[in-house]
Amino acid sequence: MMPLLTDHLVSLLIAVPFLGIAAILLARGDEWARRIALLSSLVGFGLSLTLWWQFDPAQPGMQFVERANWLPTFNIQYAVGVDGISVLLVLLTALLTPLCVLASWRAITAKVRAFMSLILLVEGAMIVVFTAMDLFLFFMLWEITMIPMYFMIVLWGGPRRIVAGLKFVLFSLTGSLLLLAGILGLYLHAGHTFDMQVLTVAASQIAPDAQQWIFVALFLGFAIKLPMIPFHSWLPDAHSEAPTAGSVILAGVLLKMGGYGFLRICVPMLPEAAVEFSPYILWLSVAAILYGGCLALAQSDLKKLVAYSSISHMGFVTLGIFAFNQQGVQGSVLQMFNHGITTGALFLAVGLLYDRTHRRMISDYGGLHKPMPRFVVFLSIFSVASFGLPGTANFVGEFLVLVGTSYESMLLVLLAMGGIVLAAAYMLWMLQRVMLGQTTERSALLPDLSPREILTLAPLAIIVFVFGVYPGPLVELMANSVSELIASAQAFLPLG
Repeated sequence: MMPLLTDHLVSLLIAVPFLGIAAILLARGDEWARRIALLSSLVGFGLSLTLWWQFDPAQPGMQFVERANWLPTFNIQYAVGVDGISVLLVLLTALLTPLCVLASWRAITAKVRAFMSLILLVEGAMIVVFTAMDLFLFFMLWEITMIPMYFMIVLWGGPRRIVAGLKFVLFSLTGSLLLLAGILGLYLHAGHTFDMQVLTVAASQIAPDAQQWIFVALFLGFAIKLPMIPFHSWLPDAHSEAPTAGSVILAGVLLKMGGYGFLRICVPMLPEAAVEFSPYILWLSVAAILYGGCLALAQSDLKKLVAYSSISHMGFVTLGIFAFNQQGVQGSVLQMFNHGITTGALFLAVGLLYDRTHRRMISDYGGLHKPMPRFVVFLSIFSVASFGLPGTANFVGEFLVLVGTSYESMLLVLLAMGGIVLAAAYMLWMLQRVMLGQTTERSALLPDLSPREILTLAPLAIIVFVFGVYPGPLVELMANSVSELIASAQAFLPLG
């Protein structure tokens, strides 16, 4: 059994959510649907831990590789595997899914079987995106992730859910068309193959002019998903109208698909174009950090505040990636993982508050430290972690990104640090208004966290401190993979 598990670990990890969906469709009653979704997601998380424990960080290449011919006429394969970067994102996906199920346990009362099936569908699709070694497979599942998110927003979302859902789909489809154009460009110019390992070698030999056009198409497709400024306007609406689980999945994992696309496709396959465009991308990243922070500071809606903070924090991801050095890229990957933990946790906390009052405005609350002390503790942990307080996980990722960026420009570093100051301002101001001051009549009647809700938030709080104090396992996990990934781009960097 053990060799079978090891040889097909990635495929089993992919299969579990889809088997869970089949079981939910056969189940009788909403309670069974909840239990099956939770069990399936916990099994998936267990398999992701097994993948992490058995992964060998000393090997820079892909591990647990599985290949099977799918459409041989077009050289399309079912090919999956993980390296030190993708295994971390798979772990993040598998961790957040059972927490989304728990958060939706009582919050979702209508069409429960459909909702739980959509959570598992988006989990399975995202795991394929993070493990795919064939560009056709990558793109196919990239598209599928859009479907469950759309239905989560329009069927279980807030008052403006239709507008938010349509905006999400229109932006996503535009990005997907650009992504498809870039993938077809790679296919036609690099040997008529979708094999990502072959393309990493062959695509770098594409003529510079063709590289630039292909890079622009791919970059725009990934930038919309991330999202980078000026392609960010779909995100606040989608976050504010989505149910809690939808917001957690969207901020926690779905945005990371854009950053992963830069790391897996743009940089290693088109290194010359990536280096040529990098100065503009670095400045766009800093603009996102500052602009997102300023918009977050101006918000009176709790969910929109967290949503705009995501735009700011994801600016650190692209800043580190396009610095093209070990510290910057490692910081970017850590930032993706840590942002998924802290922002996902913030959306969970805001969702738990919203379930009690059905209000999102900051002014609706005040003095929560008296009726909800346990909630205030968790909200405080995730808020200070969000702006990178030393000792919390986000600090390590942002610090490495700034170190990596310092090799490019100290001005960029100073401007990016302004984004950290803004993050501290809007998070502390939000905490001051929500948890301190005079307790309002509405807040005084609110019940504190239940055991199920504590179980939902506690794992994320533990992770925030564990990897804030001891990030070594995560850094070592990706070190060799990052070195191999950026080697091709570093060859095109100007000397000195």
